[in-house]
Amino acid sequence: MHIQDILAANPTTFSFEFFPPKTPETAESLYQTIRELEAYLPHFVSVTYGAGGSTRELTHDLVVRIQGTTKLNPIPHLTCVCHSEEEIAGILQRYAGNAVGNILALGGDPPRKDGYRKEDDRFQHAVDLVKFIRRFNDSGAHPDRRGFGVGVAGFPEGHPATPNRLKEMDHLKEKVDAGADYIVTQLFFDNRDFLDFRDRCELAGIHAPIIAGIMPITSASGLRRMADLAGGARFPAKLLRALQRCQDDAEAVARVGIHYASEQCHDLLENEVRGIHFYTLNRSDATRQIFASLGIQNSRFAEAPAM
Repeated sequence: MHIQDILAANPTTFSFEFFPPKTPETAESLYQTIRELEAYLPHFVSVTYGAGGSTRELTHDLVVRIQGTTKLNPIPHLTCVCHSEEEIAGILQRYAGNAVGNILALGGDPPRKDGYRKEDDRFQHAVDLVKFIRRFNDSGAHPDRRGFGVGVAGFPEGHPATPNRLKEMDHLKEKVDAGADYIVTQLFFDNRDFLDFRDRCELAGIHAPIIAGIMPITSASGLRRMADLAGGARFPAKLLRALQRCQDDAEAVARVGIHYASEQCHDLLENEVRGIHFYTLNRSDATRQIFASLGIQNSRFAEAPAM
């Protein structure tokens, strides 16, 4: 289903992110997670893409499998790094041939390999990828006359590569003006950062729907991984203090992290967030507990919690 139709039909969306498995064992674990979360009827699920396209085929295989064997709407990530125009065109053609309706267009993380030079990439920034996807859409190669729906990333705490926050907002507006239909944010732990980001987008004339990215902390090691993955996520003292009190009890750490994420989601819903995107790390427990906390049986009948 095209993202424009999803957004038009749902004042608040709920969605999940998965990453492609690399072994048969992790594949089976992921498919079990997908089966468990499918019952929540998410409006869409996204599938990540490794640095430099390192999981390109795995991403494609997972997206096609989700499309063909579940009722979920998969949205593959597509990144700029290490790709030629011909490669990106081929990927888009394959997804169009499998009736995949949407793409999340990202700059992407540089690969950890010697000899990589960003200046060699055909697409230097996500806006270049958005423009290329729109040209592909105009060619009529997609079965939907509108072509792919296009999403882009937003950074409530600021993009780590763009310390000038005014310029950063200009870059985001360029992506939206180039044809992005919606924005999914990087994870954050202080809702004030998200709400301020949303207001700044409004002031900058950015009117695309903004979906909030939430990642519950479920372990002490996961906290450190998040700090690396998010490129400098800010962890409020309130959260760190609660985690430190129980740092030697793994179950208690998970309870604290899930409770904190649940409170974030409650507050976001009260502030009429357009959508919540859960970074699941290919596990279902935390997301299922948050849904229970919100009193949501599944996404299609979700309502903001009563005051």
